[in-house]
Amino acid sequence: MRVTRSASRAASTTAQAAAPAAPAATPKPAKRKAAPRAAPSKKARTDDDDVLPPPPKPPVVRHITPVPAEGDAEPLVPAELTFEFADAKQHLVRADPRFADVFDRLKCRPFEHLERVDPFRTLAHSILGQQISWLAARSITHKFCRLFDPSLPEKPNDHHSNMSFFPTCHQVIQKDIPTLRTAGLSQRKAEYILDLAARFADGRLSTEKLLEAEDEDLYELLTAVRGIGRWTVDMFAIFSLRRPDILPVGDLGVQRGLLRWFLALHAPDYSLTISPKKLPRPDEDPAENSQRDAPDDVLPALAETAASAADASAAPPAPKGRKGKKAAKAADADAGSALPTPFTPSIHKILHAVPRDAAVAPLPKGLTAAQLRTRLEKKTKIKGAFLTPQEMEELTAPWRPYRSLGVYYMWALAEDPGAK
Repeated sequence: MRVTRSASRAASTTAQAAAPAAPAATPKPAKRKAAPRAAPSKKARTDDDDVLPPPPKPPVVRHITPVPAEGDAEPLVPAELTFEFADAKQHLVRADPRFADVFDRLKCRPFEHLERVDPFRTLAHSILGQQISWLAARSITHKFCRLFDPSLPEKPNDHHSNMSFFPTCHQVIQKDIPTLRTAGLSQRKAEYILDLAARFADGRLSTEKLLEAEDEDLYELLTAVRGIGRWTVDMFAIFSLRRPDILPVGDLGVQRGLLRWFLALHAPDYSLTISPKKLPRPDEDPAENSQRDAPDDVLPALAETAASAADASAAPPAPKGRKGKKAAKAADADAGSALPTPFTPSIHKILHAVPRDAAVAPLPKGLTAAQLRTRLEKKTKIKGAFLTPQEMEELTAPWRPYRSLGVYYMWALAEDPGAK
């Protein structure tokens, strides 16, 4: 005990002896009080906010429930959106005022004309129509359906003859490859169709899984199917699932449209037109004209599904090639369709109608208006593309999280100026 007390007294004595030096130590506590650490970090956050824009507000996503189908058919994607279309339009108009007039004059068909979608049927159409013309795809699809319903006419002699029926995944997996090839399918397409049907039949794919999957998970689910790549998933996500924030970086039509859209913004002397085939007709029937309002690179099956009100917007677009374009023009001529009235005011005025006090976002670093013009007019590509994925991401960043809507209009701008 004595030791403890002595130590205590010693400590007390030491402290007293050090007391005269206290004034010299006075600034230390004062410095700690006068320089709180919160102040510098707050200033740093303010500087960051000035440099980096706030992240886009995510859309309020609603859950939608699949619609039961008859028999053993796959449930349907309901005719609903998972987000508020009005909010999406307002967001795009705030990002670029030019969208306001475009929205008024050209419907964003996939998100305004809503119909139920059979995912198995739509994806099967995309496989059946790969790398062939629209007429060839129509013929093969009809023969394919007749394998399961021989009562159908031998040839598709009208717009509705083969649209009320399409086999289920369970019916398809009962057929073998030689039988499927009698309908005109190649060996590979027969294998692809069977793989797709098997995945729906055993539950690896389902309408519910497709609706609930996040965007990246959706790519993993569908690219696992033989014959389905990322581009096809992009189109399926936009036109069938109506996902709001899809950017198909591999689509040349979208790339050309983006070149025109942003060149018009940064080069006032650039003249641009919109395809008249994209414009609405005064007395149009939405179901009958859904094919015309789809992108130029359309899936051959879109013409088939457009004939049915239940599938008017179900099939996504895909490349047709020269033969497909000729076939589509011939089909339009046979139907007696005429070009709609000219776009008024002109798309050229609309695309340059940016308020003087509006802040125009700069182009991505290293990309200039001159380069945009060169790539567009001389068809200069970088590794097979007009724009790199990174450039497309940066250009459309202000559109997020509703890039799908902006992308739809880029297809309408993808044709050459003055194209008919």
